[in-house]
Amino acid sequence: MRTFFYNLGYFLMEAKRTLRFNPLSNLFSIIGTGLILFLLGMVLAGWSVGDQLITSLRDEAEVSAYFTEVTDKEEALILLDTIKNMEGVLDAHYIDEAQARTQMKEMLGDEAQILELFEDNPFDAFLEVKINLEQMDTVLSNVKNLKGIEYVRDNREVLEQMKNITKGLKLLGTLVILAVGVTTLIIISHMIRQGIYNNKEQINTLRLLGAPNSFIGFPFVLTGMLLTLCGGIVAMVLLIILINGGYSQLSGSIPFIPMPAKDEMRDKVSLIIVIVSILLGLLGSLFGLSSIKNEKNS
Repeated sequence: MRTFFYNLGYFLMEAKRTLRFNPLSNLFSIIGTGLILFLLGMVLAGWSVGDQLITSLRDEAEVSAYFTEVTDKEEALILLDTIKNMEGVLDAHYIDEAQARTQMKEMLGDEAQILELFEDNPFDAFLEVKINLEQMDTVLSNVKNLKGIEYVRDNREVLEQMKNITKGLKLLGTLVILAVGVTTLIIISHMIRQGIYNNKEQINTLRLLGAPNSFIGFPFVLTGMLLTLCGGIVAMVLLIILINGGYSQLSGSIPFIPMPAKDEMRDKVSLIIVIVSILLGLLGSLFGLSSIKNEKNS
């Protein structure tokens, strides 16, 4: 370890020299890696939003139980107490006709003027039941079988569609992550191979002087890590701009979508991008070194 720190200045100087040897190619590598990691960051941000949306839908999962025509308010309140004590029911409320109309007006927003066309209130009283989504089938069956309940409306289809969409996004994201990893490894390994080829005379001199392979190869590993780290910083800056702008747009145009905390998601995605960029740089550099070694042995 003491020897490593003693030689650290030499390693940094050699890495800097390697980067300066072909600056245009290195610049394109940084930009390309940055755009690839930016794509990875977008996938991670999409995962975060999808998970938050599903969690919010689970927490707000409700069903509406509507009464038969012969059920009066007193019987409805008895049903309310019965449903509250059911397993899988988190809470329940009695919504009368006036409250039902008010809820619909809030949902319609600017289009609520259409309700003024009705002389009488067209809405019926019902029970609003908040449930544990994992026990949804059991709750629906128990509520439907109660005397005085005509039918139960649930949002199962919406929840299932959202779950399917999230699964599809995660599958797509997994494929993107694989593509990002492979592409970055290829780019960095190519840069390392090129750097080794450009410095083959110096490498041969170090070998004649008895320098071990680790001493010769570490500057190139450091070079690869610096390249991907710079690309990660480019991706991180682009992601911060995208997240800040995206939150401003969504909060104004689609305010009802539950979003993760902006600062939390931004910091989380940025940290992951930096760590992934360093790891990919390390793996790509080692792959490039091993390729050269294999060619030499063969």
